Amino acid sequence: MKKLLILLLLPFLSSAQLKIAKLKYGGGGDWYANKTALPNLIKFFNQNLKGNIYPEEDIVEVGDRKIFQYPYIYMTGHGNVVFTPREAENLRNYLLSGGFLHIDDNYGMNEFIRREMKKVFPEYNFVELPFNHPIYHQKYSFPNGIPKIHEHDNKPPQGLAILHEGKVVCFFSYETDLGNGWEDKSVHNDPEEVRQEALKMGANILQFAFSSY
Repeated sequence: MKKLLILLLLPFLSSAQLKIAKLKYGGGGDWYANKTALPNLIKFFNQNLKGNIYPEEDIVEVGDRKIFQYPYIYMTGHGNVVFTPREAENLRNYLLSGGFLHIDDNYGMNEFIRREMKKVFPEYNFVELPFNHPIYHQKYSFPNGIPKIHEHDNKPPQGLAILHEGKVVCFFSYETDLGNGWEDKSVHNDPEEVRQEALKMGANILQFAFSSY
């Protein structure tokens, strides 16, 4: 399966720029949230890590075979998420083929995403990554793990993952709201130092995802 993803990616790997995508899903949740987040993260990554990602994200549906064209898929929202059996199978094949899913809880996704990811990987549970995991020590070091960006329920931020054969295939940023920190400053009026922490962690996730496929 990994060879399939590499073959599908060849036109993108050989061209000037990679593309990343936001995941469109069913169930009524606002998959389209954080409209300025990914363009700002891409700009930060390109400027600070000498990346060459296309400046705007694509939109891809869970069940679409086009998902295999992207090494990194971003998923966000506030509410319900529903995967059909065919969508769950497509997402599973994508992740087992070397793809990377970053689920960023914008607040309210936790119970739904845990339920739906069980359709994708019934044999696995989310586990918290230790603070010495490479995802926290790419270009930027986060010795205390994922940073807290927005306060929701007075819970500590967590970097959770689904591991397949020891490899992170899905990263779930929980109780932090990284995407809000990536947005234009005018959207949430976050202090610049908070926005920079969010962007640096996002850049680490992208770098880790790109190095994994």
